[in-house]
Amino acid sequence: MVASVDTVADKAYDYVVIGGGTAGLTAASRLVESFPDRSVLVLEAGEPNLDDPKILLGGQFGGTFGDPKYDWIFTTKPQENAYGKVMTWNRGKGLGGSSAMNFYVWTKPPKQAVDAIEELGNPGWNWKSYQELTMRTEDFSEATEDQLKQLAHTYKAEYRGKGGALKTTVPATEVSLTKGFLDTLQNMGVPLLDDPYGGNITGCWQAAVSLDRKAQWTRSYAATVHYLPNKDKPNFTVLTEAHVARILLDAKSGDNVTATGVEFIHGGKTYSVKVNKEVVVSAGTIKSPHILELSGIGRRDVLEKAGIPVKVDLPGVGENVQDHTLCGISYELDPKGDHKTFDVLRNAKLAEEQAKLQKEGVHNLHRYGISAYSFLPIQVMNPNGAPEIVAGATKMIEEQIKSGKLPPGLAEQYKIQLRILQDAHIPDLEVIDVHCYMSHRSAPEDGKAYITILAVLQHPFSRGSIHTKSSDPLEQPEIEPALFENPYDLEMLKESVKYTKRMSETEPFKSLIVREVDPGKEHSTDEEIKEYLKHYAHTCWHAIGSNSMLPRDKNGVVDPNLKVYGTTNVRVADLSILPLHFASHTQSAAYYVGEKLADILKAA
Repeated sequence: MVASVDTVADKAYDYVVIGGGTAGLTAASRLVESFPDRSVLVLEAGEPNLDDPKILLGGQFGGTFGDPKYDWIFTTKPQENAYGKVMTWNRGKGLGGSSAMNFYVWTKPPKQAVDAIEELGNPGWNWKSYQELTMRTEDFSEATEDQLKQLAHTYKAEYRGKGGALKTTVPATEVSLTKGFLDTLQNMGVPLLDDPYGGNITGCWQAAVSLDRKAQWTRSYAATVHYLPNKDKPNFTVLTEAHVARILLDAKSGDNVTATGVEFIHGGKTYSVKVNKEVVVSAGTIKSPHILELSGIGRRDVLEKAGIPVKVDLPGVGENVQDHTLCGISYELDPKGDHKTFDVLRNAKLAEEQAKLQKEGVHNLHRYGISAYSFLPIQVMNPNGAPEIVAGATKMIEEQIKSGKLPPGLAEQYKIQLRILQDAHIPDLEVIDVHCYMSHRSAPEDGKAYITILAVLQHPFSRGSIHTKSSDPLEQPEIEPALFENPYDLEMLKESVKYTKRMSETEPFKSLIVREVDPGKEHSTDEEIKEYLKHYAHTCWHAIGSNSMLPRDKNGVVDPNLKVYGTTNVRVADLSILPLHFASHTQSAAYYVGEKLADILKAA
C-alpha cells in the first residue's frame, strides 16, 4: 500500500528509487521480487492516481496534459530558431509516470540503432539484450477473429513476449482509415511488413498498444503491472507526493562520493531517509539531471552559478539532449464515409455515450489505438532530392568533426548518425495515422471528423540541454531543446511533411478526405513548409540523453552498469541514459532500461 510519511521518514532502506515512473517501478518491482530480504523504497513526487478513468480509459490522447495532478507541465526556453516559440514538455506525474499519460504505443527500434548504443562504449547494450528484456516485459494478445475479418494482421510469435507483466495487443481501429493509410503507402511503393518487432521497421505496419483486453481494454502501465501486484509485500514501500530535493552524499568532494540518504519535501516539510546499498535515480530525462545537479553532481559552472557545492564535477550532466520533433498534417474527412474517430470524444454527450458502452463491455472508442505507422529512409521519401540533402548534411557534419570544436563524444555519435542517414535501408523519418484532429495551428470544427498524419523526425543532429536554475528543488529546470539548431533537422522534417502531402493526393487516401486543413495548400513549397514548421512543429515527448551512458571522457554521466561516475552507489535508470536517439516510440525503451538495471543490481 502507499505509505504515510511518518512511517518512512528517517528510516533506512536497502534501495531508494527516486521516481515511481516506467523504469523506476520496473526496477523496483524486480528487486522486490528477487530479494525478499532487502527493502525497497520508491519516492514519487505525484499522487497515486490509481483506478483513475482519466488514465485507464483509452482514446483520451492528451486528456491529462496540462493538469498538474497528472502532468509536470515543463516549459522550454524560447526557441531561437523557431521565432522564440516556447514549448510545453508534458511528463507524467504520479505512479506510472509517463506510462500513465502516453499514447500507449508499443514499438521497437531498428536493430542497427540499438547496436549503436553498444558501439559507443556500452558492452551488452545491444539488440539481443533489448529484444530479450522487452519480451520479458510483454504479454502479447493476438487480434481477435472479428478483428482479422475486418483487417488482416500478421505477426511472428518469436518476436512477441508471452507471460510478461505488461499487456499488449492489437487495438481496435477505424478499419476504413487504417486500411486506407496502409494501402496508400503500398501504392506509393512502401512494403507492408509481416512483423516490425524483429529489428527491421522500414516499411508500413500495424503496431501493438499497451491495453489489457482482459481488463476491458484498459491501459496497462507501470502502476498496474509493477506496483499493484507487489504493493502488499513487506519489503516494498512507496511514498507518493514526495518531491525529492537532493541525494545526501558523504562530505568528501571529488571522486567516489557515497550516497548516505535522500532528502525530500512532503506536505511542505523536509524529511530524509537513509540508504544502505544504492540510490536509483529514475525521475526521467528532465528531472534526473536536475536531481543530480541539486545534489552537487554536474558541471562546475552550472552548480556554482546556482550556489550548489560541487561534490562531483561531471560536465556531461544535463547535456546531449535529443528529442523527436513532430508536425501534424490534418485533413477533414468526407462525411459520406461516416468514419468513427476520436473527434467524437470532444462532444460531452457523445463522450458520455462511449463511456457508458465501455462500462457495459460493448465495443467503443476507448478500445481504439493509434495503430498504423510507417518508418522510412529519406531516400524513399524523396528519391530525387535525397542525394543533395544527404551530401549537404554530410559536408556540414564532417566539417564540424574536423574542426575539433564539438563537445567530447559528439563526433562519435555524429559518425553513426551519418552512417544511418547514408543507408537507404534504415529509417530517418516517420508518418503516423491518427484518427482525430491533431494540429497545432487552428481548432477543429464541431461535428466534423478528421484524420491527422504526424510527420516525425527521428535522428536530430541538434543537441539541447537541461540544467538547474537555482538550488531550489521546487523550481523547474531550464530546458533548452535547441530546436532546429542544425538546419538539416528542419530540412528532414520538411521532407516528411511533403511526403504526407503526396499521400493525400494518392488513392485510396485521396478519396477519404475533402480538404487539407493544416498546414493547408498555402504551405506547399519548401520554404513555406519550413516557415510553418518553425511556428508549429512540436515535441513528440521522446527526449533522451541528459545523463548519457558514455565513457566519462566523452561527456558520459553513467557507465554501462548505470553507475554515476564519481560515486560508489548512485545509479540512473530511465531514458536520460540513452546516448543516441533511435527510430521508435520510447515506451519499450523505458521498460528495457528498468529491466536492465534490475539485472545489473541482481548480479552485483
